Amino acid sequence: MNTENQNIEFKESWKDEYLKWICGFANAQGGKICIGIKDDGSVCGVKNSKKLLEDIPNKIQTGLGIVADVNLKTQDGKDFIEICVTPSSFPINYRGEYHYRSGSTKQQLTGVALSEFVMRKTGIHWEDVGVDGISVDDLDDESFKIFRREALRRNRMSKEDLDISNYELLKKLHLLTHDGKLKRAAVLLFYNDPAIVQNGIFVQVGKFGQGPDLLYHDMMEGSLINTADKVVDLIFLKYLKAKITFEHDRRVETYPFARDAVREAIYNAIIHNCYMLGVPIQIRISDQELIVSNSCILPEGWTMDTFMHPHDSRPYNQCIANVFYRAGYIEHWGRGIEKIFNACKEVGAEPPVYELRGQGLRVYFKALQSALIEDDTLDDSQNTEKHTENHTENHTENHTEKTLGLSRIQYEIIRKLKENPKYSRQQLATIIENASLGGVISALTRLQELGIIRRVGADKGGHWQIINPD
Repeated sequence: MNTENQNIEFKESWKDEYLKWICGFANAQGGKICIGIKDDGSVCGVKNSKKLLEDIPNKIQTGLGIVADVNLKTQDGKDFIEICVTPSSFPINYRGEYHYRSGSTKQQLTGVALSEFVMRKTGIHWEDVGVDGISVDDLDDESFKIFRREALRRNRMSKEDLDISNYELLKKLHLLTHDGKLKRAAVLLFYNDPAIVQNGIFVQVGKFGQGPDLLYHDMMEGSLINTADKVVDLIFLKYLKAKITFEHDRRVETYPFARDAVREAIYNAIIHNCYMLGVPIQIRISDQELIVSNSCILPEGWTMDTFMHPHDSRPYNQCIANVFYRAGYIEHWGRGIEKIFNACKEVGAEPPVYELRGQGLRVYFKALQSALIEDDTLDDSQNTEKHTENHTENHTENHTEKTLGLSRIQYEIIRKLKENPKYSRQQLATIIENASLGGVISALTRLQELGIIRRVGADKGGHWQIINPD
């Protein structure tokens, strides 16, 4: 046999981890892997050649999404397997990892090297690739409604610019390819199941107790526009409790994390996430900290020091960033981190800590200690000592919200449903100050989980029943 070189690799026996080598050959110039041959080129043979002839092609197709020729060879009366890999015109990954054959070694591509490799292979950004099998008519109407509402409300687009068909709007937002197909970015932004493009495209929120103790969680698997509209409300309605105080008869809610800072960090994660890696955005929440993490590839020549100081706006996903800008979610000046720090400073919280681990960027927010609720089980007599007789009604509201962790919107929903249990979700979002439809839906879900309300009958014609208002 020949010796090992850039296009030939010898292995004495088969291991599933050799799919990484096949991935490397496919991403480079192609090559061969021979199973049953020692490093010196002598044939040691394989005993289970027939089974390998069946298993290996299936594992290659399942794990890599490609087809390779798998042949049975014989030399000196010994069987060995020859796997012939042709170069792929599109990047191939194995479990989210991109490998590349360079010389006689296999390298895992990360950071700038990965970004350059993908650009070199495709000539275009991952988000710009056209998607087959999905048309404009398949996209989510609610996502378009949210975008039009926010773009108009933030004065980022005029009413005339928005009063056009969805197709024309996507064209104006540069979300169509030259031949009229939806770009991946369009599907991520406006399709209710973006995982059809790549697994792992969702936002996962989890509440943790001590250490790895997961108490409950949510997976937001809809469009990025829908997720952006609802995720912050979900966190502050369901996952966080506000400490209630009174200043001159005015009720003040203080959360342990600065809402504007958390929102900016989440939007940054959605915009800059490397979706081709198939790793979900994760938001981990405990009493003491909130962590936002996403896959990240910094621009060429950038370091974390560049990232943390004033810099130009260099979004990893330009199409997604443009839509978020038009919706008023972000600016185009590279001031995201500065805004986060300022928002924390305004409420007296410590600035967050940024950490880059491989291809994962994490933002750690430390809880504002003065906003933490030390004891959720105070009885009425204990609370009454903190307020005068003149504040009896406000005290009752405070105790209810404190012990159950209710937010202002959740409490307002209870009040409105006492007045009229037939209010719809849309009506509640209209009559409650500063409430969005997504926030009302999340609040209603949380109230049902707490056993405070329940839905009786169908969405149309039914009503809400308050089970435990106190």
